[in-house]
Amino acid sequence: MGHRALVAYERTDGQYTLHYSHWGAANLKLKHRISAESPFGGEDTDSKWAKQLLAELADGLEADAVDGYLAGEDRPPTVVEPKPRATGLSLDEIVADHLDYLHHEAFYVVSTTFEVTAYRTLWFGLQYDSETVEQGETVGNGALATVRWYDGEPVGDGHLQGQFAALKDVVGDMLDKGVFTPSTARQYLKRKLAERVGDRQELLIPTEESPFETASFGKP
Repeated sequence: MGHRALVAYERTDGQYTLHYSHWGAANLKLKHRISAESPFGGEDTDSKWAKQLLAELADGLEADAVDGYLAGEDRPPTVVEPKPRATGLSLDEIVADHLDYLHHEAFYVVSTTFEVTAYRTLWFGLQYDSETVEQGETVGNGALATVRWYDGEPVGDGHLQGQFAALKDVVGDMLDKGVFTPSTARQYLKRKLAERVGDRQELLIPTEESPFETASFGKP
């Protein structure tokens, strides 16, 4: 199955190139594997080709031009796919139209100076928690939460995921009992999640009116 993640690299014009990583969400370790020396998280710490490619992507190189750039040479594997899924996107567009909160377990934002912010994805869909919900949207339907770090390890990441799973189970039961409507269930889920995250972490929740209800991107 993998531990799938999306990675957004900032461009010089403030837009982003969007890349995929099949194992990048595992324990959020990709946060420490992306660097100026190894932009796509590979073992090669002298990856001149990766540095050059990312520099050209940052200057506006289109995705369809990358195949020709990468052809003809054997290169060591990288954790992040060098070819972007899309280019020239805003972060708002990525979380609204590209980030799948069920299938992408993590999301990383990489600044032009290689400050990497790791977000855990939390899916709001209740189809596995409620007998009355048949299907839940996966793209654009969830929250992003940062984690605390100590000595290079994420602190409380598993605990937060466990708490969120328990919260969804309760909300699903309340839906089945008629205590909540789908609308009130979602509001309760968001409110309780915000209470549990508190001020220790950054919580971002896309809405129809605005991409995010709280905070903004770019904070480590």
